[in-house]
Amino acid sequence: MRVLVVEDDRKVAGFIEQGLREEGYAVDVARDGDEATILAHVNDYDIILLDVVLPYKNGFQIAAELRREGRNVPILMLTSRDSVEDVVRGLDAGGDDYMPKPFHFDELLARMRALLRRGGAERLETLRFGEISIDRLRHVAEAGNTRLDLTAKEFQLLEFFLLHPEEVVRRTTLLEKVWDMHFDPESNVVDVHVGNLRRKLAQATTAQVIATVRGVGFALRMAPSASTTPSAGSASRPRTADR
Repeated sequence: MRVLVVEDDRKVAGFIEQGLREEGYAVDVARDGDEATILAHVNDYDIILLDVVLPYKNGFQIAAELRREGRNVPILMLTSRDSVEDVVRGLDAGGDDYMPKPFHFDELLARMRALLRRGGAERLETLRFGEISIDRLRHVAEAGNTRLDLTAKEFQLLEFFLLHPEEVVRRTTLLEKVWDMHFDPESNVVDVHVGNLRRKLAQATTAQVIATVRGVGFALRMAPSASTTPSAGSASRPRTADR
């Protein structure tokens, strides 16, 4: 899941970003109100963590603007301004929850999960393709009847493939969406992580595979079944229509 963190304090922003990435989230960070507005219009986020006191445009203004445009992404306001008046103002502006600073990171994660369960944005909590499924809130992945032991990055990769089943996904796309990196032709980071994920899936199921599309990227596909695989010597046999 993709999170936008809007925070002008670099230390606080770095703390939140690192913690969320370790939990398997893809994270973008905006340092001021204008940058936050641009990112919120360009990208689809599952949730926005929004500070109130920001340069150029405050959090109240950003939330109100997004709601006026009909954007229903969950917004969790994060601020040291915790008076009743500020809480009411934040919620009336379009915030879904209001969390005062300082806070415990575990509580932040719990509040995020609660907002995501409410389904403010158009999203699915569970993704499935064949025998593979993931719970995006609990960060649990399964194949067949086996729970997969995935790293945070492997979970993000599988999540992206499940959002685009049967589609050929380019390496550049995975770098941008999963690693938030621009394409580095010398990097093999995608191939290494896809290879690890492929091996873990193969140990749990033979129904789905991550296929390599040479020169392009990868695709999560249904594995060819034995019944559809041509037998030896049958390739030249003419097909006849059923009567």
